[in-house]
Amino acid sequence: MRKICLTVVGSFLLFINSFGQSSADSTSDYHSSILRLEETNLVSNYYSQTGNHSAITGGIGTQQLNDYSNIIELKYVKWGLMDRKTTWNFDVGLDHHTAASSAYVSKSGASKTGGTRFYPSADFQVENNEKRTTFGLGAALSFEYTYQSYSVNALYSKHSVDKNSEFSAKANIFLDAVKMVYPSELRPVTSAVTSASSGGGSTPGIPSKLRSTFAASFTFSHVVNKNMQVAFIGDVVAQGGYLGLPFHRVYFTNKTVGVERLPSSRFKLPVGVRFNYFAGDKVIFRTYYRYYADSWGISAHTASIETAVKITPFLSVSPFYRYYTQTTSDYFDPKYGRPVTAAYFTSNYDYSAFNSNYEGINFRFTPLKGLFGITSLSMIEFRYGHYVQTTGLKGNNFSLNLRFK
Repeated sequence: MRKICLTVVGSFLLFINSFGQSSADSTSDYHSSILRLEETNLVSNYYSQTGNHSAITGGIGTQQLNDYSNIIELKYVKWGLMDRKTTWNFDVGLDHHTAASSAYVSKSGASKTGGTRFYPSADFQVENNEKRTTFGLGAALSFEYTYQSYSVNALYSKHSVDKNSEFSAKANIFLDAVKMVYPSELRPVTSAVTSASSGGGSTPGIPSKLRSTFAASFTFSHVVNKNMQVAFIGDVVAQGGYLGLPFHRVYFTNKTVGVERLPSSRFKLPVGVRFNYFAGDKVIFRTYYRYYADSWGISAHTASIETAVKITPFLSVSPFYRYYTQTTSDYFDPKYGRPVTAAYFTSNYDYSAFNSNYEGINFRFTPLKGLFGITSLSMIEFRYGHYVQTTGLKGNNFSLNLRFK
């Protein structure tokens, strides 16, 4: 679920630049040398889903879930020596979810339990107009009951003299601690030791195992002409450490039960292309295709299209659609489908073969002089999406974004 939720929010925030540029890109020659707040975004998101293949209960049982998230984004800008622009971004996010299947981690019964995730981040970028380069650094944290994540990233980009082409590269390092919360009937006696003795986090009574992820992304974008833009994207991702989740049950062919076990390394290679076409001043077509393959036997294809239509100078409507298909992992089997002698096993349907469809609509309103007496309110955006998977999973997502400048 969270992958879907974050993907929607990420796409939502990127889309706010569909028509026009921010005030910082105006033709004014004045550049402030004092750090000032240029933009604030408030994003609220609600996601709900249903399904019958919960990994917690071994690939069967309810996947009913509700997730509420709120994100505050602050953008600060200043101009320094040699007219170099420095941008600081500060984000704070808070999610809360209730999942029916979570109750089965510790006890029988399907009463809903909840979890909360807190994730702040900060980054800065420096633009050098003389060298046509941008350099940036960032860091982020994420905390929830069963998972803690720490990450750092670096960004470099350079555009051509005519600004029609740009190359960018970004590297991320994630260091995570997965708390070993087992199903109640499978909890080992050693779970009473402190996590410090296992080299993990600091919560007494629950040991942790570590996970690391190294990711690099490369993008080359080019303006073909005034109506067409294209971008080629490639990613390389390497993971190591404990890559499963201890509360995911697996029921073997001999009717015994265990917990998910996956290899301690994984390599991912997604490559994609974006193509945007501007059909006049009022219509934009955005298309995207990605091919994905990993070392666990999964290959996948993603294709999407979004059409932005300006109804008035202040209102745009954008229907969108995404199709996704993937093959099954080498380590997946449904309930009672895997022998206990197998080296690796999971009944998490995220690793099964399936197709999915995601469709919806986006409304964006940009009042000229604010709204409700708030002159700084420069944009209101609402987005709805409906998700359907051939495994039976269904979800609905509602997002609201308020921008202040």
